[in-house]
Amino acid sequence: MRVSIVSLGTLLLPLVSSQASSGPDKDGKYWIYGEGLTAAFIPYGASISNLFINDRYGIRRDIVAGFDNASYYGIDKQHPHFGGVPGRYANRIKNSSFEIDGVTYHIPANENPTPDHPDGVDTLHGGPNGWDWRNFTVVSHTNNSITFSIVDPDGEMGFPGEVVSYITYTLGNMTWDLKMVAIPTTKKTPIMLSSHTYWNLDGFANNETDLVLNHTFYMPYSGQRVGVDNILIPTGDILANQPGSVNDFWSAPKQIGSSFGDPEIQGNCGFNCSGYDTCWLVNREQYGPYDWRADGGFVARLQSAWSGIQLDVYSDQEAFQMYSCNGQNGSMALKNTQGLSKGPRTIPKYGCVVLEVEDWIDAINQPEWQRASKQIYEPGGDPYVLQASYRFSINTTDTPY
Repeated sequence: MRVSIVSLGTLLLPLVSSQASSGPDKDGKYWIYGEGLTAAFIPYGASISNLFINDRYGIRRDIVAGFDNASYYGIDKQHPHFGGVPGRYANRIKNSSFEIDGVTYHIPANENPTPDHPDGVDTLHGGPNGWDWRNFTVVSHTNNSITFSIVDPDGEMGFPGEVVSYITYTLGNMTWDLKMVAIPTTKKTPIMLSSHTYWNLDGFANNETDLVLNHTFYMPYSGQRVGVDNILIPTGDILANQPGSVNDFWSAPKQIGSSFGDPEIQGNCGFNCSGYDTCWLVNREQYGPYDWRADGGFVARLQSAWSGIQLDVYSDQEAFQMYSCNGQNGSMALKNTQGLSKGPRTIPKYGCVVLEVEDWIDAINQPEWQRASKQIYEPGGDPYVLQASYRFSINTTDTPY
């Protein structure tokens, strides 16, 4: 399929309703509504800021992390990426460089600083001015849907060519659907996006634990993962997740914290880090052609027995990153809509989990993976498209699944 900017509206039509809606509220948030779900979004990073659902007891829970006021997202630089769209290339880029058609491009580093490289030795989520550090434009807002757009100029953060992107979020019957479209207009360039939402299915209100280690996680197609070094840069190796091992979430569902007593968890998320910041592969093609919305079901499932809230993630992407909030340290405040009235009102280490639908990370520096058609785009060619559907349900028993 070849798509011009003129025909982009056709690409977006399935997710945009004709019913107009009001603008932002007093906190700068745009609200949309579905059956059983209510959500707020902001232009900064095209971010989700609130997501409300009733738990098994009928109590309203806000199950995503964020800030009470939209203006604070651009002020607080200590806690980036909350609910936003990282781009133009999500996750990490080795040595802050890549090559296209024999030309090497250098982008600013912003992670893992050293004395010799005070800004860092790699690039995370598009660099220090990645998309989730910028304000998008609201181009459509209806009762159940919102579309943001951004124009990323040629040379911004060192990336070649201009890219025009549209991000659409839609609420349905206990569903949150997202569609991300990005089109290069002038030069060949890498594009890989994701949704960087921080989840706690208890709404940070569990009176038994303030951690998500009790959340059950399951990825039925993910028997392999991307091998990384001690700063989480892919090595080029694809590793097996042996049944019963720390990174095995495919052979059976298990709680995120169930392997924390295993010595293998030490360093699993980088140097001196215990937990997860891992990219698993999604191997649905083993069963032949499939419809990502239906065939074989979800690529990932997250469930809390305490709240009864279950999230099934359907996606057209071929990798899935889970981050167990190892870097949280209690300095991030909860929103007024979250938590308990007593006790710490902050997000602790392991107090949340990030679920990222995406392609194989840093594949632009791993040509042997042969992912160029999934990550390098050019004017006049196919657009970059990411689609996902987050489907919610409520368990009324104490046993997950």
